[in-house]
Amino acid sequence: MADVCITEFTDPGCPWAYSAEPFRRRLNWLYGDRLEWEVRLVVLSESPEDYKQRGFDTKKQARAFRSISREHGMPIDTRERPRMAATLPACRAVVAARRHDPELMRELLRRLRVRHFGGELLDERSTIEHAARDAGIDPARLDEWIAEADTEQELRADMALARGPMPAARVLDHKLANWSGGQRYTCPSYEILRLEDGVRIAVPGFQPFSVYDVITANLVPGLDRRDPPDSVEEVLEWCATPLATQEVAVVCDISHDDARERLGRVAEERHLGYDGFWTLNGSPPPIR
Repeated sequence: MADVCITEFTDPGCPWAYSAEPFRRRLNWLYGDRLEWEVRLVVLSESPEDYKQRGFDTKKQARAFRSISREHGMPIDTRERPRMAATLPACRAVVAARRHDPELMRELLRRLRVRHFGGELLDERSTIEHAARDAGIDPARLDEWIAEADTEQELRADMALARGPMPAARVLDHKLANWSGGQRYTCPSYEILRLEDGVRIAVPGFQPFSVYDVITANLVPGLDRRDPPDSVEEVLEWCATPLATQEVAVVCDISHDDARERLGRVAEERHLGYDGFWTLNGSPPPIR
């Protein structure tokens, strides 16, 4: 039985949410099924024009991607995109999967991220179709789920929750974003709930791993933690999906360079940006 439920406010187009994936994976390694996760989609942009209104364009995006990738270690193709892309269609696809196939929802979110940060446009139909296949979802079925009125209703409910942050989150004003109706959560933001008595703590915006770890340990002091993995192979087997060097490093609690050296002995790399994604030698190649 889970002791803690973490509601994660995220978006497949956000580089900060992508950069926080190593921390989420380490939390899962340490606490396993004592944590329960709920995913809520923020929707950073409903159309490409949203970015222009904020003074953000493809050149600024490329510079931001380069800086974030180098600073936080996740692989990103930093070439300038042909245009800005809305995140709404991809968010809608994730909500559709959450409604109908929740076990594959997280994998779809992952595959959308990887394709987006690999240079594809999130609002292109082909990007969503290919990500669905990568995740093991029939694209035709996903299209049917997306078209349902309940999917749109749930997506708008997610957006409303993201745009109504907890009062405590407003103390960290710089970790929130402005919108026409006030403030919203940035990605990733967590609301961490102790299930025993309903105590809820807001953790807005990108944070160091230690913040998440300390809050979880304080909410449930007796929660057992697993020891670090014995090897990088163990992490790749545990996740069963290609992982970035930084994800393996954080889960193993070793440096990025050490992780890369160890991975090079046992796994194959698919290069992206300045780094890449690793799959164990001899494993079936991931669907692409």
